[in-house]
Amino acid sequence: MTEALKPALSLFVTDRPQDLVGKVVGQSPWFQVDQERIDGFARNTNDWDHMHVDPAWCKQNSPFGQPIMFGFQTLSMLTYLLNEALPRPDNQAYALNYGFDRVRLVNPVLVGSEIRATFVLKKLTRKNDKTTLNTLATTVEIKGQAKPALLADWLIMMVRK
Repeated sequence: MTEALKPALSLFVTDRPQDLVGKVVGQSPWFQVDQERIDGFARNTNDWDHMHVDPAWCKQNSPFGQPIMFGFQTLSMLTYLLNEALPRPDNQAYALNYGFDRVRLVNPVLVGSEIRATFVLKKLTRKNDKTTLNTLATTVEIKGQAKPALLADWLIMMVRK
């Protein structure tokens, strides 16, 4: 996370989070996707699709020539990437994944690629004095590529202490 984002982050759960609507509120560091992690996802989901877990098959049959990360795996990385981009503030009681308004898997992530996520506060709905529903326009980039891996509008309920 860059130093320039730190002052805005303290506002994210304080009295005026609406001031951040339309602004980048966090960006994760780059994260490398390796075959071991892809294979682990296959084990956890019982999905053994050759496109993801069989480098020899991919070399001969895949349009990418090598394994790609599961689309759902890319989506599942969002919590980690968000936690890397937005450390939990001291006055946050908890946050709940509220789902998505929109998810698009735009570009496959090749094994060995690096990804990162950028989060823009798209909308904020105050539920009560301590609770807000935040819509984060989320982009997962692939290092060195113009086209992102994932675009989503992610809803997170944040509750202050």
